[in-house]
Amino acid sequence: MLRRARLEEAVRRRIAWNPVTSILGPRQCGKTTLARTVAAGQRSYYFDLEKASDFRRLEDPERALGGLRGLVVLDEIQRRPQLFNHLRVLSDRRPLPCRFLILGSAAPEMIKGVSESLAGRVGFVDMGGFLLEEAGMPGLDRLWLRGGFPRSFLAKGEEQSLEWREDLIQTYLERDIPQLGHLIPPQTLRRFWAMVAHYHGQTWNASEIAGSLGFSHPTAGRYLDLLTGTYMVRQLRPWFLNAKSGIVKSPKVYIRDSGIMHSLLGIKSREELESHPKLGASWEGFGIEQVLAVTGERDAFFWATHGGAEIDLVIGSGARRWGFEFKCTSAPGMTKSMGNALKELGLEHIWVVYPGRDSYPLRDKVSALGIEDLRKAIGIVTRRRGRRDRKTPGRKG
Repeated sequence: MLRRARLEEAVRRRIAWNPVTSILGPRQCGKTTLARTVAAGQRSYYFDLEKASDFRRLEDPERALGGLRGLVVLDEIQRRPQLFNHLRVLSDRRPLPCRFLILGSAAPEMIKGVSESLAGRVGFVDMGGFLLEEAGMPGLDRLWLRGGFPRSFLAKGEEQSLEWREDLIQTYLERDIPQLGHLIPPQTLRRFWAMVAHYHGQTWNASEIAGSLGFSHPTAGRYLDLLTGTYMVRQLRPWFLNAKSGIVKSPKVYIRDSGIMHSLLGIKSREELESHPKLGASWEGFGIEQVLAVTGERDAFFWATHGGAEIDLVIGSGARRWGFEFKCTSAPGMTKSMGNALKELGLEHIWVVYPGRDSYPLRDKVSALGIEDLRKAIGIVTRRRGRRDRKTPGRKG
């Protein structure tokens, strides 16, 4: 699997550079399997903080870890937030007797009690579920409906996949969130999460959502940040640098995994998805995750005006930027928004990604892009600081 090989290479490269390397992503996305693959064939030690015995062994971290040599893997490190303080000390030893590979399903800032920073000592690798390049085009419909969590995607049938996702949601609400120190009634957070699913692909409006659920404005923001910090929700930033006053400046929200989104909305089959009002938004979020899993999210934005013009995803910084639109239609066309975005943002190209096979030009610098060709467009974006590409997918010659 190409992406898994790239992730393995990225982890090994960061281990060589940093005393601490962190693989971050949602629970059950395959972080443990990746870590064990990297650790195989070298002196290594594995601590799973989900296991009571390993949890107890790390009650005195400097004693348990101080004499180790090689690679030390700490899985689900957010279970013992005190470890971050000790890792800061252990990673500053010279010469460095071991390196640490830590796995977490929550961003460090979401873990209560973490007061010390590993800044300058840690390299990060973000990981999510399966992508289309791993599932292949024959698996497109299944990946979109079930999402990228391995056990959901590989389930024997739709019922088993749905049950697994429901169990994941329940475990996340009833166990994972309390373990992070956030005491929120599971039913309350589930209602909020489901409301975010209904707003999937829309601009965040904390006051409107808080009012509909009986929350305060700050509480809604805190819940959203919690879901974001545990890799369940994505907040896509707006592009408004040097922009006019009519530009939207609030983030858009997405449920990161399409299968989880469908579970929260009660969508059980492809037929139900096809007739659901959130069909287009679901395709948009699915496509955005395919792109950002490869390009990263550092230079990722959306662009929208209060007059209705919008581009779903803008990638790039400085003088070079590209746009992506995601349309769940059999024959996408040119829109006025695309023309406005080309002019206002100076985009080098806009790709309109749809669930078809053919790619073709819509006008100069705008192409309809069949989902099979998405990798080609991503390749151009990831080489944006290199030479200019001689050919653009969807354009002749």
